Amino acid sequence: MPSPVLVKHIMSSPVIGLFAEQTLPLAEDIMNLKHLRHIPVLDDDRRLVGLVSHRDLLKAKISTLTGLTPSQQRARQEDVRISALMTRDVWTVQPETLASVAGRTLLDHKFGCLPVVSEDGVVVGIITERDFLKFAIKAVEQFD
Repeated sequence: MPSPVLVKHIMSSPVIGLFAEQTLPLAEDIMNLKHLRHIPVLDDDRRLVGLVSHRDLLKAKISTLTGLTPSQQRARQEDVRISALMTRDVWTVQPETLASVAGRTLLDHKFGCLPVVSEDGVVVGIITERDFLKFAIKAVEQFD
């Protein structure tokens, strides 16, 4: 019988994180550069304090309808801290959690991701819808 698939087998690691005092433009730059939709917000010990999503950034951005140039918009957004945007109460899983449990949690709660934390709360990975899709493709390819 095959061994169970655990979160640690399909999660993305290492994780790019932000600090709560960093800014909206920095988060936006990182998301664009690394093609991310979620970034964990960490304390100095790499423990999870929140999560910022692409949707959070879109809600906080200055509209192009204001007539401001992109550089003017960016300058105004330099004062917006991640702490003002992030979700603070974030569901997490551990590396040893069954991947099926994590997947069911994502589906049932319509989450885009779950940060993966060690027993002492340190962020060690992130599991996303994309991770499950990549896993599913590999599984289906075994039958091709």
